[in-house]
Amino acid sequence: MFLTMNSNKMFFLFILIFSTLISISSNSWFGCWIGLEINLLSFIPLISNSNNMLSSEASLKYFLTQSIASINFLFSILLKMIFFKNFEYNNIISIMINSSLLMKMGSAPFHFWFPNIMEGMSWFNNFILMSWQKITPMILLSYYFNKNFIIIIVILNSIIGAIGGLNQTSLRKLMAFSSINNLSWMLSSIMISENLWMFYLFMYSFIISSMCFLFYMLNMFFINQLFMFNLNYVIKLFFLINFLSLGGLPPFIGFFPKWIIINFLLINKFFIVTFIFIMMSLIMLFFYIRIIYSSFMFNYMKLKWMKFLLKNNLLYLINFLSFISISSMIISTFFFL
Repeated sequence: MFLTMNSNKMFFLFILIFSTLISISSNSWFGCWIGLEINLLSFIPLISNSNNMLSSEASLKYFLTQSIASINFLFSILLKMIFFKNFEYNNIISIMINSSLLMKMGSAPFHFWFPNIMEGMSWFNNFILMSWQKITPMILLSYYFNKNFIIIIVILNSIIGAIGGLNQTSLRKLMAFSSINNLSWMLSSIMISENLWMFYLFMYSFIISSMCFLFYMLNMFFINQLFMFNLNYVIKLFFLINFLSLGGLPPFIGFFPKWIIINFLLINKFFIVTFIFIMMSLIMLFFYIRIIYSSFMFNYMKLKWMKFLLKNNLLYLINFLSFISISSMIISTFFFL
């Protein structure tokens, strides 16, 4: 997908980015809805692949779930415009709008479509779904959110993301549940400030982009492929750094935005939410470490035909990204001195 980018794909990718900008810069709810629809219709051609049945199924599932969420969103804003002329706050309407946006971003308890669709897509599309596709619903949610409802959703996301990933063997599903868990951090950060949310999203996108890039290069889709490949130790070390960074372990860059969010949550006296976040992060780290430990410690048969060679310049890029992941945490320590 990275290398076989033809003009059609480039066109739809451009519209995908453009539609997000339409939504977040719109001055009416109707304009936001139009942006969401364009976004949906531009992402489907990127997913679907006539040679792959799983991709076609994923594009159909994605279309159905997003259509339901869009109808719900349109229905809610029309209700609001008809019954509540002035911009007064209403609990039921806000929960309806929030629910449709949460469904669009694949948040719990509307998350059931998310791992299934991830399973049928390429790593590049997975990266877009986990990062860019979260931007529009999140920003629209920040305009009109029901605080108590979002706190419940945040706790649900954290728990489901951690427990759902425990028995997964597919790397794509594992990344999907990891994304659901990270969504809880993003939702709590957008309740605090939009800048903090942008910072978290940027950091999260940086980590998963390097991981998706490596999975794509090695053509990996399942955990046992990590044991089968006679991998270079540098690549194994890169897996270790990135998985631990994604889990939010202190010496790595992934911990820094989580650290700031925990600080703000404690200032705002969300002690139970913070406790749940930290406990669920431990579960996430448990299944990340289980994968890494196995791939490091298993005694490989030295299979000559399983040798895997990567181009040197790509290895340098991977080393550079992992170096950033380690060194940035040392720099970021000075922020809280």
